[in-house]
Amino acid sequence: MRILVIEDEAKTAKFLQKGLSEAGFVVDVAGNGWDGLHLAQELQFDLVILDVMLPGLDGWHVLTRLRQQGRRALVLLLTARDAVHERVRGFDLGADDYLVKPFAFSELLARVRSLLRRGPPRADETLRLGDLEIDVVRQRASRAGQRLELTSKEFLLLSLLARRAGEVLSRTLIAEAVWDMNFDSDTNVVDVNVRRLRSKVDDPFSLKLIHTVRGAGYVLESVH
Repeated sequence: MRILVIEDEAKTAKFLQKGLSEAGFVVDVAGNGWDGLHLAQELQFDLVILDVMLPGLDGWHVLTRLRQQGRRALVLLLTARDAVHERVRGFDLGADDYLVKPFAFSELLARVRSLLRRGPPRADETLRLGDLEIDVVRQRASRAGQRLELTSKEFLLLSLLARRAGEVLSRTLIAEAVWDMNFDSDTNVVDVNVRRLRSKVDDPFSLKLIHTVRGAGYVLESVH
Protein backbone atom coordinates (compact mmCIF):
# COMPACT_ATOMS: atom_id res chain seq x y z
CA MET A 1 0.00 0.00 0.00
CA ARG A 2 1.35 3.41 -0.97
CA ILE A 3 0.60 6.58 0.99
CA LEU A 4 1.28 10.22 0.15
CA VAL A 5 1.74 12.65 3.04
CA ILE A 6 1.22 16.32 2.10
CA GLU A 7 2.39 18.23 5.18
CA ASP A 8 4.41 21.44 5.46
CA GLU A 9 5.54 20.93 9.07
CA ALA A 10 8.82 19.06 8.58
CA LYS A 11 8.81 17.39 12.01
CA THR A 12 5.25 16.14 11.58
CA ALA A 13 5.95 14.89 8.05
CA LYS A 14 9.07 13.03 9.20
CA PHE A 15 7.19 11.56 12.15
CA LEU A 16 4.39 10.31 9.89
CA GLN A 17 6.79 8.93 7.29
CA LYS A 18 8.75 7.02 9.91
CA GLY A 19 5.71 5.64 11.71
CA LEU A 20 3.83 4.61 8.57
CA SER A 21 6.95 3.06 7.04
CA GLU A 22 7.47 1.00 10.19
CA ALA A 23 3.84 -0.12 9.86
CA GLY A 24 4.62 -1.54 6.44
CA PHE A 25 3.53 1.22 4.07
CA VAL A 26 5.45 2.84 1.23
CA VAL A 27 5.39 6.56 2.04
CA ASP A 28 6.08 9.63 -0.12
CA VAL A 29 6.16 13.13 1.33
CA ALA A 30 5.44 16.56 -0.17
CA GLY A 31 6.02 19.79 1.74
CA ASN A 32 3.52 22.03 -0.06
CA GLY A 33 0.26 21.84 -1.96
CA TRP A 34 1.66 22.19 -5.48
CA ASP A 35 4.25 19.44 -5.02
CA GLY A 36 1.66 17.22 -3.36
CA LEU A 37 -0.84 17.74 -6.17
CA HIS A 38 1.84 16.96 -8.76
CA LEU A 39 2.82 13.72 -7.03
CA ALA A 40 -0.81 12.67 -6.63
CA GLN A 41 -1.38 13.27 -10.35
CA GLU A 42 1.75 11.45 -11.50
CA LEU A 43 1.74 8.41 -9.20
CA GLN A 44 -0.88 5.96 -7.93
CA PHE A 45 -1.55 6.23 -4.20
CA ASP A 46 -3.96 4.23 -2.09
CA LEU A 47 -4.27 7.03 0.48
CA VAL A 48 -3.39 10.71 0.75
CA ILE A 49 -2.89 12.27 4.19
CA LEU A 50 -3.53 15.93 3.47
CA ASP A 51 -2.97 18.96 5.68
CA VAL A 52 -5.40 21.81 5.07
CA MET A 53 -3.10 24.76 5.82
CA LEU A 54 -0.40 24.42 3.18
CA PRO A 55 1.82 26.98 1.46
CA GLY A 56 1.23 27.65 -2.20
CA LEU A 57 -1.97 25.69 -2.64
CA ASP A 58 -4.08 24.85 0.38
CA GLY A 59 -5.55 21.45 1.11
CA TRP A 60 -9.07 22.45 0.06
CA HIS A 61 -7.86 23.23 -3.43
CA VAL A 62 -5.66 20.12 -3.63
CA LEU A 63 -8.64 17.96 -2.69
CA THR A 64 -10.98 19.77 -5.09
CA ARG A 65 -8.59 19.37 -8.02
CA LEU A 66 -8.00 15.70 -7.33
CA ARG A 67 -11.71 14.95 -7.24
CA GLN A 68 -12.43 17.06 -10.31
CA GLN A 69 -9.77 15.10 -12.18
CA GLY A 70 -11.34 11.83 -11.14
CA ARG A 71 -8.54 10.85 -8.75
CA ARG A 72 -10.18 8.48 -6.29
CA ALA A 73 -7.39 7.86 -3.81
CA LEU A 74 -8.70 7.89 -0.26
CA VAL A 75 -8.07 11.24 1.48
CA LEU A 76 -7.57 11.75 5.21
CA LEU A 77 -7.56 15.42 6.16
CA LEU A 78 -5.10 16.18 8.94
CA THR A 79 -5.37 19.68 10.39
CA ALA A 80 -5.39 21.83 13.51
CA ARG A 81 -8.67 23.40 12.39
CA ASP A 82 -11.58 21.56 14.02
CA ALA A 83 -14.63 23.78 13.44
CA VAL A 84 -17.75 21.87 12.45
CA HIS A 85 -18.16 23.78 9.19
CA GLU A 86 -14.62 22.85 8.18
CA ARG A 87 -15.28 19.16 8.72
CA VAL A 88 -18.52 19.42 6.77
CA ARG A 89 -16.74 21.27 3.98
CA GLY A 90 -14.02 18.62 3.83
CA PHE A 91 -16.50 15.77 3.53
CA ASP A 92 -18.54 17.58 0.90
CA LEU A 93 -15.42 18.18 -1.18
CA GLY A 94 -14.73 14.46 -1.14
CA ALA A 95 -12.58 13.72 1.91
CA ASP A 96 -12.98 10.26 3.44
CA ASP A 97 -11.94 11.05 7.01
CA TYR A 98 -10.78 13.96 9.18
CA LEU A 99 -8.32 13.95 12.07
CA VAL A 100 -7.54 16.99 14.20
CA LYS A 101 -4.05 17.90 15.44
CA PRO A 102 -2.60 17.14 17.90
CA PHE A 103 -3.27 13.45 17.43
CA ALA A 104 -2.05 10.13 18.73
CA PHE A 105 -0.24 8.16 16.06
CA SER A 106 -2.07 5.02 17.17
CA GLU A 107 -5.39 6.67 16.28
CA LEU A 108 -4.10 7.86 12.92
CA LEU A 109 -2.79 4.39 12.11
CA ALA A 110 -6.14 2.84 13.09
CA ARG A 111 -7.97 5.26 10.81
CA VAL A 112 -5.55 4.63 7.95
CA ARG A 113 -6.06 0.87 8.23
CA SER A 114 -9.84 1.29 8.50
CA LEU A 115 -9.95 3.46 5.38
CA LEU A 116 -7.79 1.07 3.39
CA ARG A 117 -9.98 -1.88 4.38
CA ARG A 118 -13.01 0.08 3.18
CA GLY A 119 -11.36 0.70 -0.16
CA PRO A 120 -11.62 3.68 -2.52
CA PRO A 121 -14.99 5.20 -3.37
CA ARG A 122 -16.53 4.35 -6.70
CA ALA A 123 -15.07 6.36 -9.56
CA ASP A 124 -18.57 6.86 -10.94
CA GLU A 125 -20.16 8.11 -7.73
CA THR A 126 -23.62 9.40 -8.53
CA LEU A 127 -26.24 10.68 -6.11
CA ARG A 128 -29.83 9.91 -7.11
CA LEU A 129 -33.23 10.96 -5.84
CA GLY A 130 -36.17 10.21 -8.07
CA ASP A 131 -35.34 11.58 -11.51
CA LEU A 132 -32.54 13.78 -10.11
CA GLU A 133 -28.98 12.61 -10.77
CA ILE A 134 -25.80 14.27 -9.49
CA ASP A 135 -22.44 13.23 -10.91
CA VAL A 136 -20.13 14.16 -8.04
CA VAL A 137 -16.85 13.68 -9.89
CA ARG A 138 -17.79 15.65 -13.01
CA GLN A 139 -19.86 18.15 -11.03
CA ARG A 140 -22.89 17.75 -13.26
CA ALA A 141 -26.54 17.43 -12.37
CA SER A 142 -29.58 16.49 -14.41
CA ARG A 143 -33.27 15.94 -13.87
CA ALA A 144 -35.41 13.69 -16.07
CA GLY A 145 -32.40 13.55 -18.39
CA GLN A 146 -32.21 17.34 -18.71
CA ARG A 147 -28.91 18.98 -17.79
CA LEU A 148 -29.18 21.51 -14.96
CA GLU A 149 -27.00 24.57 -15.47
CA LEU A 150 -25.75 25.24 -11.94
CA THR A 151 -23.11 27.56 -10.55
CA SER A 152 -20.39 26.02 -8.39
CA LYS A 153 -22.17 27.15 -5.20
CA GLU A 154 -25.52 25.85 -6.43
CA PHE A 155 -23.93 22.49 -7.19
CA LEU A 156 -22.33 22.39 -3.73
CA LEU A 157 -25.66 23.29 -2.12
CA LEU A 158 -27.55 20.64 -4.12
CA SER A 159 -24.89 18.00 -3.35
CA LEU A 160 -25.09 18.80 0.36
CA LEU A 161 -28.87 18.40 0.34
CA ALA A 162 -28.63 15.19 -1.71
CA ARG A 163 -25.99 13.55 0.47
CA ARG A 164 -28.31 14.08 3.42
CA ALA A 165 -31.60 13.54 1.61
CA GLY A 166 -34.54 13.24 3.97
CA GLU A 167 -32.71 15.17 6.71
CA VAL A 168 -33.72 18.72 7.55
CA LEU A 169 -30.63 20.94 7.29
CA SER A 170 -30.61 24.20 9.21
CA ARG A 171 -29.68 27.49 7.59
CA THR A 172 -26.68 27.65 9.93
CA LEU A 173 -25.32 24.31 8.77
CA ILE A 174 -25.90 25.19 5.11
CA ALA A 175 -24.17 28.58 5.47
CA GLU A 176 -21.17 27.00 7.19
CA ALA A 177 -20.84 24.16 4.69
CA VAL A 178 -21.42 26.03 1.43
CA TRP A 179 -20.22 29.57 2.12
CA ASP A 180 -17.74 28.87 4.92
CA MET A 181 -19.45 31.53 7.04
CA ASN A 182 -21.27 31.82 10.34
CA PHE A 183 -24.96 32.33 9.71
CA ASP A 184 -26.33 35.74 10.62
CA SER A 185 -30.12 35.83 11.02
CA ASP A 186 -30.10 39.21 9.27
CA THR A 187 -28.51 37.65 6.20
CA ASN A 188 -30.76 35.92 3.67
CA VAL A 189 -27.98 34.39 1.54
CA VAL A 190 -29.22 30.85 2.18
CA ASP A 191 -32.86 31.62 1.36
CA VAL A 192 -31.92 33.56 -1.79
CA ASN A 193 -29.71 30.77 -3.08
CA VAL A 194 -32.25 28.06 -2.28
CA ARG A 195 -34.83 30.02 -4.31
CA ARG A 196 -32.39 30.22 -7.23
CA LEU A 197 -31.67 26.50 -6.96
CA ARG A 198 -35.39 25.71 -6.88
CA SER A 199 -35.92 27.72 -10.06
CA LYS A 200 -33.63 25.24 -11.83
CA VAL A 201 -34.28 21.99 -9.99
CA ASP A 202 -38.00 22.23 -9.21
CA ASP A 203 -39.82 24.94 -11.17
CA PRO A 204 -39.75 23.15 -14.57
CA PHE A 205 -41.08 19.92 -13.02
CA SER A 206 -44.36 18.93 -11.39
CA LEU A 207 -42.76 16.93 -8.54
CA LYS A 208 -40.93 19.23 -6.14
CA LEU A 209 -37.81 17.96 -4.36
CA ILE A 210 -36.59 20.91 -2.27
CA HIS A 211 -38.90 21.60 0.68
CA THR A 212 -38.95 24.26 3.38
CA VAL A 213 -39.50 23.15 6.95
CA ARG A 214 -40.76 26.26 8.70
CA GLY A 215 -38.48 27.36 11.53
CA ALA A 216 -36.02 24.53 10.86
CA GLY A 217 -34.45 24.72 7.41
CA TYR A 218 -34.56 22.80 4.14
CA VAL A 219 -34.80 19.17 3.09
CA LEU A 220 -34.40 17.35 -0.21
CA GLU A 221 -36.90 14.53 -0.56
CA SER A 222 -39.28 13.03 -3.08
CA VAL A 223 -42.80 13.41 -1.69
CA HIS A 224 -45.69 12.39 -3.91
